[in-house]
Amino acid sequence: MQATSTPGQAEAPPPVKSRTFKRAFADVREAWDHRELWGHLGWQDIKQRYRRSVIGPLWITISMGTTALALGLLYSVLFETNVPTFLPYVTVGFIVWNFILGCITEGTDVFIANEGLIKHLPAPISVHVMRMVWRQVLFLAHNLVVYAVVLAIFFTALDDPYTITKGGIEHPGLSWTIVFAIPGFALLAVNAVWVALLFGVISTRFRDIPPVVTSFINLVFFMTPIVWDAGVLQRVTGGDGNDWRMLIAELNPVYHFVEIVRAPLLGHAVDWHHWVVVGGFTVVGWFAALVILRNYRARVSYWV
Repeated sequence: MQATSTPGQAEAPPPVKSRTFKRAFADVREAWDHRELWGHLGWQDIKQRYRRSVIGPLWITISMGTTALALGLLYSVLFETNVPTFLPYVTVGFIVWNFILGCITEGTDVFIANEGLIKHLPAPISVHVMRMVWRQVLFLAHNLVVYAVVLAIFFTALDDPYTITKGGIEHPGLSWTIVFAIPGFALLAVNAVWVALLFGVISTRFRDIPPVVTSFINLVFFMTPIVWDAGVLQRVTGGDGNDWRMLIAELNPVYHFVEIVRAPLLGHAVDWHHWVVVGGFTVVGWFAALVILRNYRARVSYWV
């Protein structure tokens, strides 16, 4: 006999399908709605790291400043560059690189490190990614103090058209285009979220991913024009833009992400292809992250 429901008895709700893009989008949207939660947790991470320290988070600024100064002076001698223009180049490159590095390395470990919260806090898993990215944004905000100091010292060298290396590209100098760094950084943060989602979920299942990424990222640093100017390649190739050695920078996606933020801050003209490459990675990356989130979001709490 078939069971019939009485008028006073409610029918059972239909089963909820967890493997849908709607649920994946809902996880990200609900995480954004919980911004007070991950915003507070991000602040607490900073305070906890520098608890009982005399100068607190200023150690972030001091560490960045000393590293940029030492490497800027060293490589300016090796590449025979002008210090007043090369040192700001290295400084801004390090600031952007540290943000990218933190999002990638901590992104692979974001769910593993938050095992306790994932198992006991009824919240979307994207909350932990937002918390990590927000923490890296706070680190970058501290590092921007170094940029302000360097800009104040070398403003006259960056205000007029200049070159970083001998025979390199002439840059127009600082102007109102510095505001383009804002959408550039916004794109950087948006991409940081999908990177952490994608690698974070995969790393919970395959624990070999974090050390592999950590080892590989060191190679990416030296292949990216951060402590060396891309104009050096033109000098090496004799100005031949079709030489295969020019691809060392152009085929490196990190270079394009760094450039959309660094170029406006230093008064460089941002080529349109940097924005195209970053936009393409944003679309493809988010699609891949949503696919992973759609299929394996519910398994993260078991894998950690």
